[in-house]
Amino acid sequence: MKKLFVIIAIAAVALTSCSKKEDPGGTEAEKLANEWWAELKLDGDNVYGPGQFAHIATYNTAANTNEIWVDDMHGLWDFKVKAIADLSALTFKANQAVSVIPGYDIKVTITDGKVIPNAGHSKTGNVTDSIYMKVEFEDDPGTIYTIEGHGRTRFAEDDY
Repeated sequence: MKKLFVIIAIAAVALTSCSKKEDPGGTEAEKLANEWWAELKLDGDNVYGPGQFAHIATYNTAANTNEIWVDDMHGLWDFKVKAIADLSALTFKANQAVSVIPGYDIKVTITDGKVIPNAGHSKTGNVTDSIYMKVEFEDDPGTIYTIEGHGRTRFAEDDY
């Protein structure tokens, strides 16, 4: 009887451990969320010099709705703002959004923001998503910059 109980217990554990694992799912903004290697351009030229890329990020807000954070991670102009996203069109925008960088709470306007799947190439040629946006900063009014780049692959040879 004891052997039968042990066999049944082992079988129950084996069947339970082989059952389908739950997928916790992603966030609403996961198709827009990524780390990026991006350039800040004015009139088509990189503001910081040819080939100078900065590490930026886009990611969901705590609300997990149609908002995303656009965060330059102190690499381009020093801003972090919430943008309104069209999750199905993979676009985003912000109108006079106040940056949450302590001590540098400038307003930032983002237009034409978009993520284009499989349209970018990493430093070594790997296909990645592409990001593009036009940006105007409160402390340089009237000047429209372009931020464009490609998704970070997380391969060491692709990092700048």
